[in-house]
Amino acid sequence: MLKSFYDLLGFFGALLLSLGLFIFFIFWIAGLAGITLPVDGGKPKYNKWQVVIAVLIPFYPVYWLIKDIIVQHRFMKKNELH
Repeated sequence: MLKSFYDLLGFFGALLLSLGLFIFFIFWIAGLAGITLPVDGGKPKYNKWQVVIAVLIPFYPVYWLIKDIIVQHRFMKKNELH
């Protein structure tokens, strides 16, 4: 498969595509791990429909992960001690 990418896109294209797919896979697994946490910040948050969607649609956990990072960044910035 990588040889097909190499033949089609060249060395740097195959390298960037492989790296992008690898990073996407890591974000997908991290998103799945975050979605399936039973407790987040002391409050229960486990939803079965989110897990089903996350497994069937790989883009959802990546979106959820990025959204959660932004929400937590805003929370930390708002509660910053001076």
